[in-house]
Amino acid sequence: MGLGSFIKKQFIDVLQWNEEVDGVLAWRYPMQDQEIQNGGVLVVRESQMAVFVNEGQIADVFGPGTHKLTTQTLPLLTNLKNWDKLFDSPFKSDVYYFSTRVQTGRKWGTPQPITIRDKDFDMVRVRAFGMYSYRVADPRLFFKEISGTREAYTRDEVEEQLRGILMATMASSLGSAQVPFLDMAANQALMAQQVKGDLATAFGRYGIGLDEFNVASVSLPEELQAALDERISAGMKGGMSADKMAGFTKYQAATAIPLAAQNEGGMAGIGVGLGAGVQLGQVMGQALGASLAPASPGAPAPAAAAPAAAAEDSIEARLEKLKGLLDKGLITATDYDSTKAELLKKLLG
Repeated sequence: MGLGSFIKKQFIDVLQWNEEVDGVLAWRYPMQDQEIQNGGVLVVRESQMAVFVNEGQIADVFGPGTHKLTTQTLPLLTNLKNWDKLFDSPFKSDVYYFSTRVQTGRKWGTPQPITIRDKDFDMVRVRAFGMYSYRVADPRLFFKEISGTREAYTRDEVEEQLRGILMATMASSLGSAQVPFLDMAANQALMAQQVKGDLATAFGRYGIGLDEFNVASVSLPEELQAALDERISAGMKGGMSADKMAGFTKYQAATAIPLAAQNEGGMAGIGVGLGAGVQLGQVMGQALGASLAPASPGAPAPAAAAPAAAAEDSIEARLEKLKGLLDKGLITATDYDSTKAELLKKLLG
């Protein structure tokens, strides 16, 4: 080595990472033509870990603290470099830092609906959204499976990979759990519980620890939601069993909660929404029963003296009440049209 090259070469006495840029999970210390000084100091801050890599092979891993670099503190690197005795000269090695801070408030969602079997509706396609948080738990696995030898690996890059893992795991978890859609919608914590355990295992294979996972909303695509509304409407017209009414009430609770924040009353409006959902079946049953129910055998015939105008006024009042229910969104247009036709038929004879 010439004198000029020797003077130009720099030796590193202290290695450290200040994390100047937010969102970086893995960062390679810039060596260039530099070498690490024997007896130099490695500084690893809280929420960091450091890994020495020799020619692509992982050697020693350091947690938080200040470490003096010697053959005693670098046993695996010493073995890889065949240092059979104490070395007293600078050496080359790649050093990677990893941020182990919890990455909080990360959003997830289903870009495409997930198709699952459902005991109530046979097959449904479910959309869901929520939040999760994670951290680098095992830098060895993270380096080997994800970040590799890049100069830096960011949070956005890792989440591109996590998104695919999350969707595949969610589809598998919900499919095997066989939780009905109405139960998932009424109890989103149940859905999160079904998914979180399997998701933690899937993340762990890549050295990532899942800290939190929650479901903020679960819904059906618009066309399936419309079909569900029709089915609920048909069930209401034909009379609901206790089990069907319980399922309908759970569904009303699930849809009322995420919509409450959008209404003027906020969460206080939930009670009104739930009450309307429960009373809807009763109101429709009374309206239909009063107008369409046949007279029971042996029942006395209506008094002939009753004026026809009173009957017409009664039917007109029912039509007004029915229109009011439609305007308030308590019945669908289909319900309104069918009931209106029956009442007009009765009115016109």
